[in-house]
Amino acid sequence: MINEKMKKLSPSMDEWLKEAKTDPSALQEGMFLVHNGVVRQTPKAKVRQGIDDGSLVTGMEFAYDAAKVDWAIGETYKMEGIFYVRVWLNEGQLELGDDIMYVLIGGDIRPHVIDALQFLVEKIKSECVSEIEQK
Repeated sequence: MINEKMKKLSPSMDEWLKEAKTDPSALQEGMFLVHNGVVRQTPKAKVRQGIDDGSLVTGMEFAYDAAKVDWAIGETYKMEGIFYVRVWLNEGQLELGDDIMYVLIGGDIRPHVIDALQFLVEKIKSECVSEIEQK
């Protein structure tokens, strides 16, 4: 079921990192990467496909399927060298500049962490969320 709620307060990355570094897995981790997706004015079709119809985004309706997100997180933990994963997703009516998502990945070495971040963000964006741009 897709959540239909009001947008949420964004988390503190300082707090997330503090918590991650106290996790039992922290001694195996050599780096953390954070992804922060935000609502932009440029339409997805223009950025991704080069299609410019002259329109600008004024906001976004955002929802997600929590079970699918949990599955994607579980798949990320199966990746080599990944020991810590945390995801926050906004929901509801979002405005330009609002946070859409935060993803934190902790792992042993840079290539593993980069691959896991790319994998998880792609899974979330392509299989777990609904983004309706408003113009």
